[in-house]
Amino acid sequence: MSERSHSNTLAGWREWVQLPDVGVPWIKAKLDTGAQTSSIHAYDVEAFDRDGEAWVRFGIRPWQKSDADEVIVERHVVDVRRVRSSSGHVDERFVVSLPLVLVGRRVEAEVTLSNRDSMGFRMLIGREALSRGFVVDSSRSFLGDRAPRPMRRRNRGDED
Repeated sequence: MSERSHSNTLAGWREWVQLPDVGVPWIKAKLDTGAQTSSIHAYDVEAFDRDGEAWVRFGIRPWQKSDADEVIVERHVVDVRRVRSSSGHVDERFVVSLPLVLVGRRVEAEVTLSNRDSMGFRMLIGREALSRGFVVDSSRSFLGDRAPRPMRRRNRGDED
């Protein structure tokens, strides 16, 4: 994981992403220049108060067809936003800040918590995060590091 000094890092339309600060070594993400904010599949979302500030506890299941390797995360609530889905439905979602590693670069991203069970990817990386020096080549995939083969199989629902 390196901090590159140049401004344009090439990424494919889908990439393997790491969330090291919350214990998710790999999660497959779609890079979506049509979405403003990033989003992650979260379940059992529960708001609570910590020292007079809004926090949220939620679970992350990084694999598309498996409950394996799920983690429980607690993060400070950055915002609550009304988000319009691609189908036009508007939801209020918690927004948290999550450091992520995309194509070897660590960036801080504001991420909405949503149910992405019916989506093809557990995470979506939007324009706010991509504007930190990423260029997306829509004809290419997985230009960064890949999850190890056993983890990629787990994501497809295959046995190790």
